[in-house]
Amino acid sequence: MTPPEPSAPREVEDLRSRSFQITVDDGRDSFFALSIEDETNDDAWLMSDTVRALENMR
Repeated sequence: MTPPEPSAPREVEDLRSRSFQITVDDGRDSFFALSIEDETNDDAWLMSDTVRALENMR
């Protein structure tokens, strides 16, 4: 199977970000997640369960 061709980058003006604290194992564990979404495109979103300060990303 051939992977799809990447689309040309486009400038997006309105992104929405939300943060979540997700609890699992009947409340015994939890983690933080970050979601970044393009409100004009239901297929354009990113969600990460690893949230770190940019200055720690080296």
